[in-house]
Amino acid sequence: MIAQEKHMPFIDTLPHVRGRLVENAPLSRLSWFRTGGPADVLFEPADEDDLVTFLHHLPSDVPLTVIGVGSNLLVRDGGVEGVVVRLGRTFASIDVRADVVRAGAAAMDVHVARAAQKMGLEGLEFLVGVPGTVGGALVMNAGAYGREIKDVLIHAHGVDRYGHVHELRADDFDFGYRSTGAKTKGLIFTRASFQAHTGDAAAILTRMEEISSERQDSQPIGTRTGGSTFKNPEGKKAWELIDAAGCRGMRIGDAQVSEKHCNFLINHGEATAAQVEELGEAVRAKVKDVTGVELEWEIRRIGRPLSEGGVS
Repeated sequence: MIAQEKHMPFIDTLPHVRGRLVENAPLSRLSWFRTGGPADVLFEPADEDDLVTFLHHLPSDVPLTVIGVGSNLLVRDGGVEGVVVRLGRTFASIDVRADVVRAGAAAMDVHVARAAQKMGLEGLEFLVGVPGTVGGALVMNAGAYGREIKDVLIHAHGVDRYGHVHELRADDFDFGYRSTGAKTKGLIFTRASFQAHTGDAAAILTRMEEISSERQDSQPIGTRTGGSTFKNPEGKKAWELIDAAGCRGMRIGDAQVSEKHCNFLINHGEATAAQVEELGEAVRAKVKDVTGVELEWEIRRIGRPLSEGGVS
């Protein structure tokens, strides 16, 4: 827990907001794994100005973490220290003008794809296969079915730790595979604009349906999972390495390597975050031993283990 003045609750030391500040806020309900501990304080800003003002006055020694809808997130059982920021509905708008799609950072990627399709715009169909929000997609250069955010981004707005607003063009991101460069570090993205092109709405819809069907057939959709667990090593597929190492179906408690797609970990109901992470590390160790390849986590892991002062 954050050091604070005697008898002064941590939440009472934070700047005034127009949005919501919630102390000891459960995060398990916000993670698709449905596991993990609470945030010391969860902040849901009313709008961008509220976020800017809060960050401008937030003491620099208070830890700050940003989450989206939790589709690619593992929250450790001890919870998350400091303030966790989560953008809500006011950041989820989608506006289509000519061949440009503007979306708030909290807009679901699939909703962006559908909005473009309805206007007869192509190029964003791949987003129907990306679980999560625009903000998360920007941070990790999300991609699916041969395309990535870097292929369609025009520019984005983000707020830094001190409440300064920045506009970054696509070149500023220094995109890599599931990564971005130094200029994006620490920014809380609030909105972005994407380039699309005029196409046939029916053909675009057909392609989106094909992507959705392929994803449904090949991935454990509808389970408590965090999406792709490990990044694909250069020239290889993570799932093939995991399968070759004999890890398909491996289990620790209620945490299991998916039988359907072994680059997915599943919580069958009562798995702790520690068990999910332990299983992931066991898979990494076995893959390294059998294939010589060291897998890198794609799932974002935040917070502290329960033994480090978290509450049960």
